Amino acid sequence: MVEKFVNNYFKKLNLINSKLPTTNFELFIDLLKKIKKNNKKVVFAGNGGSAAMASHVSVDFSKVCKIRSINFNEADLITCYANDYGYNNWITEALKSHADKGDLVVLISSSGKSENIVNAAKYCNKKKIKLVTFSGFKKNNPLKKLGKLNFWVNSREYNIVEMTHHVWILMAVDFLSNKNV
Repeated sequence: MVEKFVNNYFKKLNLINSKLPTTNFELFIDLLKKIKKNNKKVVFAGNGGSAAMASHVSVDFSKVCKIRSINFNEADLITCYANDYGYNNWITEALKSHADKGDLVVLISSSGKSENIVNAAKYCNKKKIKLVTFSGFKKNNPLKKLGKLNFWVNSREYNIVEMTHHVWILMAVDFLSNKNV
């Protein structure tokens, strides 16, 4: 029973990861190269597991790729902005304080419908901030409609979606760190 579950789980993961839109991945790499060349930064944001991922990958982009990166995972930052502007607007308000002209924002939401993430995406579009989105679940989710570049995972399982996002983003780290720049 366990062996069957494990085998099916990895088949599912392998199938989904093999569907990475390589054209989008290439465009993502090009955006990241421009950010590095222009000495700009990447701002990552997500909720829950996606927030933890944002924290992890922002460190790798800074340390490994030498691309300045930040994320919004400090409890005092989140609670301050959420208290003052409402939870649905805290990421937008953090972007107003920390995103500079020419930066790239990467928003991660498994469902693609987290209101604080969608509001932040709308703000990026309004201010013409480069935006890359990572989402899953429904193909026509609100976040996917808002990004300049979108990565969508065809699954409704949180862990499958989150692990796939993590793999795809860290693959960009590995690509950029392997002298492919």
